Amino acid sequence: MSAFLAFLHHLAAFALVASLVVEFVVIRDDINARTARRLALADLVLGVSAGVLLVAGLLRVFYFEKGAAFYFSSGAFIAKLVLFFGVALLSIYPTVRFLRWRRHPNPVEAPAVRRVLHLELIGVVLILYFAASISR
Repeated sequence: MSAFLAFLHHLAAFALVASLVVEFVVIRDDINARTARRLALADLVLGVSAGVLLVAGLLRVFYFEKGAAFYFSSGAFIAKLVLFFGVALLSIYPTVRFLRWRRHPNPVEAPAVRRVLHLELIGVVLILYFAASISR
């Protein structure tokens, strides 16, 4: 079960990064109904993968691997968790815009959304750094 949860955790992480990159690339297109649908779909994948990532990760922390005491005594793990929730909060803004754009595309809002996506990508890179630092 531990190997399966590790696989699921990593698969969800890769899906999250891939969907975030898709959003980042697609938002460079003209903002119209088709683009908005593509962005909303990529954002749905991002949200589902974030949920799976969180659940699989918490199961690994509390029931498998090295145990909660080990992880919660690690500054790198705490930083990773805080960044994860920070990126999740940041992702609310693009999600709301993508859903709104399905009805009324608004290209004027695209630069602000693009900046938030930049911040999310930076957050994900930092999460990967802290993930690698946990066991060091």
